[in-house]
Amino acid sequence: MNRTDLDVLDEIQQRVLWLATRIVDAANHDRDTGDGVKVGGHQASSASLVTAMTALWFAHLDAEDRVAVKPHASPVFHAIQYLLGNLDRSYLTRLRARGGLQSYPSRTKDPDEVDFSTGSVGLGAAAPLFAAATRRYVDAHFGARPHSRFVALIGDAELDEGNIWEAVADPATTGLGNVTWLVDFNRQSLDRVVPGVRINQWRGQFEAAGWHVVEVKYGRKLAEAYARPGGEALRDWIDAMPNEQYQSLFGLTGAALRKQFLDGAPDGIEAFIADIGDDELGPLVTDLGGHDMAAMLDAYAQCDAVTDRPSVVFAYTVKGWGLPIAGNPRNHSALLTAEQVDALRTAHGLTRETEWDRLDPASEAGIRAGGRREALSRAPRERALGVTVPDTTRVRANKPISTQEIFGRVLVELARNPEVGRYLVTTAPDVATSTNLAGFINKTGVFAPTEQRSWTEDRMLRWTESPAGQHIELGISEMNLFLLLGQLGLAWDLSAQPLLPVGTVYDPFVLRGLDAFLYGTYSGSRFVVAGTPSGITLAPEGGAHQSTITASVGLELPGVTFLEPAYAATLDWLLCDALGQIAGGAAPSATAAPAEDGAYYFRLSTRPIDQAPFEAARARLGDAVLRRQAVAGAYRLVDAHEAYPHLADAPVVQLAASGAVLPEVLAAAAELAEEGIAAHVVDVTSLDRLYRAWQRTLRQGVRTATVPSVPGALRSAFVDRVPVVTVHDAASHAMAWLGSALAAPAVPLGVDEFGQSGSVHELYDLHDLLPGSIVNAALAALSLR
Repeated sequence: MNRTDLDVLDEIQQRVLWLATRIVDAANHDRDTGDGVKVGGHQASSASLVTAMTALWFAHLDAEDRVAVKPHASPVFHAIQYLLGNLDRSYLTRLRARGGLQSYPSRTKDPDEVDFSTGSVGLGAAAPLFAAATRRYVDAHFGARPHSRFVALIGDAELDEGNIWEAVADPATTGLGNVTWLVDFNRQSLDRVVPGVRINQWRGQFEAAGWHVVEVKYGRKLAEAYARPGGEALRDWIDAMPNEQYQSLFGLTGAALRKQFLDGAPDGIEAFIADIGDDELGPLVTDLGGHDMAAMLDAYAQCDAVTDRPSVVFAYTVKGWGLPIAGNPRNHSALLTAEQVDALRTAHGLTRETEWDRLDPASEAGIRAGGRREALSRAPRERALGVTVPDTTRVRANKPISTQEIFGRVLVELARNPEVGRYLVTTAPDVATSTNLAGFINKTGVFAPTEQRSWTEDRMLRWTESPAGQHIELGISEMNLFLLLGQLGLAWDLSAQPLLPVGTVYDPFVLRGLDAFLYGTYSGSRFVVAGTPSGITLAPEGGAHQSTITASVGLELPGVTFLEPAYAATLDWLLCDALGQIAGGAAPSATAAPAEDGAYYFRLSTRPIDQAPFEAARARLGDAVLRRQAVAGAYRLVDAHEAYPHLADAPVVQLAASGAVLPEVLAAAAELAEEGIAAHVVDVTSLDRLYRAWQRTLRQGVRTATVPSVPGALRSAFVDRVPVVTVHDAASHAMAWLGSALAAPAVPLGVDEFGQSGSVHELYDLHDLLPGSIVNAALAALSLR
């Protein structure tokens, strides 16, 4: 790139710097929030990436490339999108305002096109890595897409996040030559100047994982100085200088800067800089490569040239580059004063009338911006898969069977479906066989970029690895599981290929990956995850492997539909429905409107359950009605008045339960019948769908000042105002709200303490889940009428 082009890019980056700084300033000083709460923003953290990001969008990226922008650089991203003509001017004064620019880049809430949400540090960095792994899978199965580079811009402090290194080390992410991470190596964290530069440690960790490492440390001025006689000594001194001392130079000028720079310097350095004036010394010794446009473009080219492994660029930068707070140890969330903003505006040749202007379209900078807008424009992507997932696979169970086993069987049946099967892709963190994916793996194989020779033969599991495989095996990292699921669920956008992703994990360890789970659903990803086995029903494994709060997590996570079926047919219906919703081409579901848009979390068990009670309900209600109710969230498994006609005038109680505890609930209902009490048994297949239906009616009542109605899903399964006992192998509060929804006395039973090892019967006894306790709870509920 010639000098003229570099000058044009410098003009653009200066405007980007101004706009990014002013966007934050306007949010804090021009807008009255009325609540006295600081709006905040990160002017210094934005400034450090201005050069790197200007180089990317105005000279390097192609339309098919995908970029994750570090959270605190979101003002730079929006400034760039504005200069490219992709963002309306009105948004520039609406950072962190309702309906405006989000605090951090958001796929689902920002008005301009964001590739990766990056609000939670570490996760946005790893997301492009798993998006590239997804692209490798898509290319192998559906034909090569146009070449894309997956880029992550991350802060150096983000490298303290453990999930970064889990992602880097996973075998599923090796050899991805279209991935580049750019580390904003400003050597400052939120609280302080980092007391020591860990570049050697981090370089070693990346190289050990097979990455290509590039350092961009010095700018053109320093490079020229190093080339002079004696320049090597200057370089050695700057390299050896403590980080705290180097960072302190940014707050100094003139003789004071010279004195600080020479403090501790070896012989010869003072003489070398003697002929450098005070006004020139500061710009020279603080000339870092991360702010040298030519050096950054060269680094990007080096990464492009290495195609057999991921690349990482350490770009040495100044936090607050170009601002009066540059290098200040407390500048992370510091705001420029009004006076400083006024001076900066003047220094950039702008006035209050022109400060929000785009680049002059007739200027060289404006012409480049217009050309880049055209070069980076993308065609719309289609999210719908356009296939019809069947309502049921018609799996049959003639003996007691667990939901975990049925889950595996349903996947195998769907894999046999020629229309649906090719789009299914499963993944697990080294628990594929123990979560019952073996049948699917035997049918479809394990994905590997190249054919792998199998050295052992297992009659039960054919672990055949090839580009045709449809299962992606991960190391033991639940964070990686949810990061990969999140990107597989966004393949329709990032790789132009909708998929049907399914993951499995031991249910207690959903919590280990919870941040990545939330990240995926916040980003609008659509996938299925099965947490199995779950609860204290996994009795011999002990408290550390028994989940109690995961049902609450599933119920409360936005963008997630939580499902906990007990019987084979209900699981079949629910899983087919979930995949049909993701496919987007299926017939409308029986679930309540509005249509669901997100992920599906199945909480399953290894406990075999007798299917006879369900078959009796099926005979009573018929498949059409039963499926509609089960998919909506609940159905009456036992109608006491039909099962026990002599109890027509008896006191009535309702026993509501999910999953593995239903045998105990049924036994309690029989005992209550013997005592002259009619106990309806309700199988709650989705607490989530019931709760959302109830909340919709409540909010409608609140917003219209009308009396809320009882939603159909609750009305068909429950009797209004009849006492209810909720029974759940999970924290009792997860179902306790049903009493309010039904306007009835409620006694919730569940697991509110850590479990321990034992038999299922012993642990159910310990936590009051046996029939006798359920009977006593029903009597208590009746007494509360």
